[in-house]
Amino acid sequence: MARKSGVRHAFRWLGFVGAVSLSCGADASDYGTTGLIDTPTARVAADGTFTTTTAFDGRHQQYGLTYQITPWLEGTFRYTGYERFFHWDRNYEVKARLWTEGEWLPQVAVGIRDVVGTGVFGAEYVVASKQFGGFDLSLGLGWGRLAGDGDFRNPLIELDEGFETRDLDVGVGGEVSFGQFFAGPEVGVFGGASYTFTRWPVTAMVEYNPDQYDFDVSNGQPVPKSEWSYGLSWRALPGVTLGVSRQHGEDIGFSIQAALDTKADPPQRRAPKFISSLDLPEAELPPQIKRGNWYDRMLYDTERSGLWLVAGKLSAGGTSAELIVGNRDYPLWSDAIEQLTLLADLHLPPRVKTAHLIIEEHGHRTASVTVLLPSRAYTENRQTLERHRRIGPGRDIAEPRNNTSFRTGKIGFEGNLDTRFQLFDPDDPARYQVYLNLGAEYRISNHLSLNAGYGVNLYNNFDESLREDSGSVLPRVRTDIVKYLNEGETGIDVLALESRNTLADSVHYRVFAGILEQMYSGVGGEALYWPTGSRVALGVSVTYAQQRDFDKDFDHLDYNVTTGFFSAYWETPFYDYDVAVHAGRYLAKDVGATLEVRRTFNNGWQIGAWATRTDVSAEDFGEGSFDKGLFFRVPLDGILSRNTRSAFATHMRPIQRDGGQRLEQHAGTVFWDLKDASYRALLPRGSDPR
Repeated sequence: MARKSGVRHAFRWLGFVGAVSLSCGADASDYGTTGLIDTPTARVAADGTFTTTTAFDGRHQQYGLTYQITPWLEGTFRYTGYERFFHWDRNYEVKARLWTEGEWLPQVAVGIRDVVGTGVFGAEYVVASKQFGGFDLSLGLGWGRLAGDGDFRNPLIELDEGFETRDLDVGVGGEVSFGQFFAGPEVGVFGGASYTFTRWPVTAMVEYNPDQYDFDVSNGQPVPKSEWSYGLSWRALPGVTLGVSRQHGEDIGFSIQAALDTKADPPQRRAPKFISSLDLPEAELPPQIKRGNWYDRMLYDTERSGLWLVAGKLSAGGTSAELIVGNRDYPLWSDAIEQLTLLADLHLPPRVKTAHLIIEEHGHRTASVTVLLPSRAYTENRQTLERHRRIGPGRDIAEPRNNTSFRTGKIGFEGNLDTRFQLFDPDDPARYQVYLNLGAEYRISNHLSLNAGYGVNLYNNFDESLREDSGSVLPRVRTDIVKYLNEGETGIDVLALESRNTLADSVHYRVFAGILEQMYSGVGGEALYWPTGSRVALGVSVTYAQQRDFDKDFDHLDYNVTTGFFSAYWETPFYDYDVAVHAGRYLAKDVGATLEVRRTFNNGWQIGAWATRTDVSAEDFGEGSFDKGLFFRVPLDGILSRNTRSAFATHMRPIQRDGGQRLEQHAGTVFWDLKDASYRALLPRGSDPR
């Protein structure tokens, strides 16, 4: 029972996020993929829908993450435990819609289960769905497990005799088994129907699933009594669906699905209402703010609006102004620019007709946005105002007349109740720690800071792990993490100096030194060349790293390495996807490349995946064959009732080994740090970024 509750805890945050979302359409099956109970249909969810699924029946407990990658492509990561014997399986599924439903033509999709996995759930299918009023009928052809005992000879054998043989041995798993797809001597038929009631948010389902559960049977479990299953699903809340089913004539199943739309713009909230510094009596202003000085007034009002004013200067003739500005609270930089323009109208001298807003993000100046003043003169013709808006390279202000030092010479503290997870241990799917995360930042200047983080253990069950001896044949650059989680349950996580700035010609850099993360100290840096408006950026990063002692104090082990990468980034014009390739030397001194693909929206959402292949063989790497995983960044603005740029970011690996490992947050990160303030994020809300 402890193992089951641990997994539920690991996925609880995903269910919470889904519970506050809007309904996104098609329901997921118990397998996570859009479908009936266990079988897929040709239906897909709305583009950008992110669905979490938790399902239990007499045979399995399943946890799925499904993302509608494009309007026609669906991807699922699934983690399955067996109720009647101890085994956990990780696998991925993809389903592609071939065409949409017409008046007479059904919608058709093709899919592959266990694209990258152990092969336990290996199956492929082609399925068609057609709607008739409240009924939705599906019929498909299945290979592998979905073929069951087989209904007729595999027609692909006529094309190539290699399709007749299906090898079930996938070695250490993790490899894409191209030779297995749609292979096997016979093909089976599956399908079913659903009916959605008009008066109630309830759907009834019946399905025919020929799966004979060979893996279960090989472990002493009985063959299913029947191929038929039926169930009900209830949309209990917007985006939340509960399901109950009777499966194969013997098992009762329960499921909960939570779906949300990652594409939705955050609510457009104005700054909190306040009396402008123009209208406040000088006696009520802070002593350092002089109402007769335009910069002081604007500084006071920008900070109360959730923005920063870093520096400013008027031109020699006084007809233009340069302002370095930052964004503390607005999820969309385009909304922040609108508010800054209104404040410029209010506080800049009347003779100023042009304002150059120099965007500063994480200490980098990403762009300069030129706006016409007073903007209220263009209220009737907003298109004219936006047509004259220009976005150029970021820059510094030469000899600014006004500088703000509110962020320098000060120490900021924060404390949070936080958690650490070690997921997908073969002996236990989820171990965790609850700890007090204490952080501090001392701003030496606008571009230099000292950052500290200290974790105080409150509770953890890492001491139950049996994986301290990983058996790795590579330097144990990551698989010794259990020793850090045990011996260093309380200790220093970060203590480092960091400098960030922008040079001429759109070159952004960061340098750092100190304790960089819980396993490594070091010194290094990163540079990124990203011309304003370009979809392509180039980067380089180099770090000398020394492995820390397990107690996470100031002592170190003997292992050290110089790691570095050349990186290329592409903001593609396709569905808001960004692609990055990092080639270089990893922590275990192996050499190779990492491919990252992330879907990044202006609302702060990021969902993506990565895969790394190096000169380490699959056998030396161990279970999983190569490093891969999923990345999530969830903005909190839609949950909170005020403007905020806060977000929850995490990554998930099916299994972590020593090959293909990089320093956390210290290799190829500047590009992602600047995404929220890139050229296309600065365009007015509703503009087409392409």
